[in-house]
Amino acid sequence: MVKRKSAVSIDWIFLSVFLSIVLIGWLMLYASSYQGPGFWFDFNSSIGRQTIWLGVASLTFLAVLAIDWRIWNSLSYPIYFICLLLLIAVLIFGREIKGASSWFSIMGFSIQPSEFAKIGTALALSAFLSKPNLSLEINKNILIGIGLFAVPSFLIFIQPDAGTAMIFLAFVIPLFRAGLNASLYIVALSLGFIFIGSLIWNPNVMILIIFIASYFFLGFNIKSKKVSFGIVILLSLFSISSYHFINYGLLLLVLILSGGYYFYQLFKLGKYRELILFSGLIVGSIGLSYGTQWAFNNILKPHQQARINVWLKPHLSDPKGELYNIIQSKTAIGSGGFSGKGFLNGTMTKLNYVPEQNTDFVFSILGEEQGFIGSISLIILFTVMLIRVSIIAERASFPFIRYFAYSFAGLLFLHFFINIGMTVGIMPVIGIPLPLISKGGSSLLAFSIMGAMLLKMDLARSRY
Repeated sequence: MVKRKSAVSIDWIFLSVFLSIVLIGWLMLYASSYQGPGFWFDFNSSIGRQTIWLGVASLTFLAVLAIDWRIWNSLSYPIYFICLLLLIAVLIFGREIKGASSWFSIMGFSIQPSEFAKIGTALALSAFLSKPNLSLEINKNILIGIGLFAVPSFLIFIQPDAGTAMIFLAFVIPLFRAGLNASLYIVALSLGFIFIGSLIWNPNVMILIIFIASYFFLGFNIKSKKVSFGIVILLSLFSISSYHFINYGLLLLVLILSGGYYFYQLFKLGKYRELILFSGLIVGSIGLSYGTQWAFNNILKPHQQARINVWLKPHLSDPKGELYNIIQSKTAIGSGGFSGKGFLNGTMTKLNYVPEQNTDFVFSILGEEQGFIGSISLIILFTVMLIRVSIIAERASFPFIRYFAYSFAGLLFLHFFINIGMTVGIMPVIGIPLPLISKGGSSLLAFSIMGAMLLKMDLARSRY
């Protein structure tokens, strides 16, 4: 007897959390515009215009839910190329705001194509990765996969909007799920650490770290792992304790000579490929460290250097200048205490002490009015939504849906992590909105479309 399929219901947990975050966002924006008893907004105000966008996003959400999800799979590449054309067009015909040509102005509303390019890229990458028998062990496929998000990222970067361009790194998550070699991620993270570390410390310190870290990874290729890791620990302790007390050249010589043990062991085992690879990585890493410092001192403009110092070296920044936003944001969040001052009672919010509190620093409103409880509740809601998206991805009946879900999760996570990180000073201020919370119709509409697409796709799962 053949079992009949039972009805598949919508993911109510995802939908409830999604709508809750949208509502919280509208209330926070209302609080930032509140002007006292008797206040009401008109549709020409910032909260009024956001309400219009919320209505548009709601109708669009319902419309997308009514469309067969397979249409998005079929039209993924045309949608992607339309998004690329819009990114090119905005460079020519776009309205310039704060030095970036990122918006079209239509009937008094600003539309940001880069937000919709995230949808097009997610669809195109998902369609590509879901091709039958696709292997990411083939270099051509890797380059195509990376190129699908690198091209729109570059077009956005030259607007210039480096923050939004950086968000496209979220698409490495579906690539990883599709089987891209994990060692490439380790190399990329290591290079990222060297880049950031070279901006914090001088290259001499980074060279010591590079040698010790290289020996640690080389130890995995040697039979006597206890000895190799023991040497790494001793070298680390020796370097930390003696850095300020002995000649740097002598310390560096000790590290280089110690490396002879690792290279001899690899040579004895016939692992010539690893020898060449790690030698190249060490030389390249040292070059990257010195190159980063040189570029910071000789290429970046003073205001760009100041923005990096705000993030990595705040003690060098002017508290009344470039550090002002971060200080005010931290103060607003801290002033909320455990339970907050109460809805519409945020004094720093009312008096606009926090610049860009409707967009980049909207989280500071929640921190001041709802305190630690409200802040951690929003973080929990975002975490639950990310978990639900991951569940949807893993139970998907079709690869296209799985990769689209992970694309959505990656975009959601990077936006969420970077924006909240900006408000507390652990991430650079790069103008990334908090999804479904910050003021901005394009962002709200784009995330609403992706959320509706995902819910509709999830209904395609089989249940017997």
